[in-house]
Amino acid sequence: MTQRSLTGLRYFLLDMDGTVYLGPNPIPGAAEFVQSLRKNGRRFLFLTNNPTSDAARYADKLCGMGIDAVPEEVLTAGAATADYLANHTPYRRVYVLGTPCFEDELRRAGIEPVEDDPEAVVLSFDTTLTYAKLKQACLLLRSGLPYIATNPDRVCPTEYGYIPDCGAMAALIAEATGGRTPLYIGKPAPEFARMAMERLGADPACTAMVGDRLYTDMEMARRAAMASILVLSGETTQEVLDCADWRPDFVFPSVRELREALD
Repeated sequence: MTQRSLTGLRYFLLDMDGTVYLGPNPIPGAAEFVQSLRKNGRRFLFLTNNPTSDAARYADKLCGMGIDAVPEEVLTAGAATADYLANHTPYRRVYVLGTPCFEDELRRAGIEPVEDDPEAVVLSFDTTLTYAKLKQACLLLRSGLPYIATNPDRVCPTEYGYIPDCGAMAALIAEATGGRTPLYIGKPAPEFARMAMERLGADPACTAMVGDRLYTDMEMARRAAMASILVLSGETTQEVLDCADWRPDFVFPSVRELREALD
């Protein structure tokens, strides 16, 4: 792609962890980047694989960092998973490895987290994970229950380092269940991108995914035929990028430099 193609982009899907903030700290220049998108009439949606909070809480977090956002501008893998279960499966009673906020998201979609007689197992980035939860999930999966997960991220970037995410938890479960792997709903699934673009009224030809991970953010962009814009402010380093099998369309140190290029 060329610089002219970059400036022609009108819609942006924005990852959050590692892209606009790290933990409680905004990435330098992130607020100005979002402000510039608004000023120039470029529509955007915050798109995160992190299901530990819902859209309202993420909007509050962003606003607390000086990044203007409303819940309607946030789409999480948790919300997408709830939507998938409600509209594309018969499962209404599920065993959940997830935070209380994620469980509430499922309930709002008509999906009930249960301990007894579930119809499926649902895994998310569970910061409340216990051995008891893992044990029960593995027993249920060994019995053959369907298996769905929010996101394949191996780690979550924070201000103090990388911590195990849903993908790492899924790897542990796979080792204990003879290789059971889930159907992932979040990035890099192209359906997640299509859900986001439908909300924006966007077309892939003029839409970009901005994120910090090759195997989720950039891979989803590739699968969904969108422009891929990698920022090196989160998980992916220059060394990792240099060893990758393919390169995104654009690479910037952070969204600050992306704003400068777009302007």
